[in-house]
Amino acid sequence: MSDVPSLPVYGFAPNLGGLLSLAITIVLPILVGLVTRRSTSAGAKAVLLLALAAVKTVLEAWLQAENTSATFEWVAVVYTTAINFGIAVALHFGLFKPTGVAEAAQNTAVKDRSATVTKPAV
Repeated sequence: MSDVPSLPVYGFAPNLGGLLSLAITIVLPILVGLVTRRSTSAGAKAVLLLALAAVKTVLEAWLQAENTSATFEWVAVVYTTAINFGIAVALHFGLFKPTGVAEAAQNTAVKDRSATVTKPAV
């Protein structure tokens, strides 16, 4: 296990990679709001957020493994994905939703189709 790639850690001695990783994690809930409709279920949004966290973590681990010639370790990826997902969910409910950032993101890009009212033919 000594060759497990050290994924960015959010600790007391931050490095540039860790700060960039944290910044991307902070943006994930906003990204979900931008690419989903208001009518999209909360469950679908949560699955999308989890998928984005997993893709982010896999890419980070893959880059780390390539740059250090270490073995790609799935256990570390799954663990870090869970941490990233938890941070993103906490940010959504603790910061973005109460301040209106989540609603602003939801109203920006992908919108629900407006219900078109058809008049009956006379």
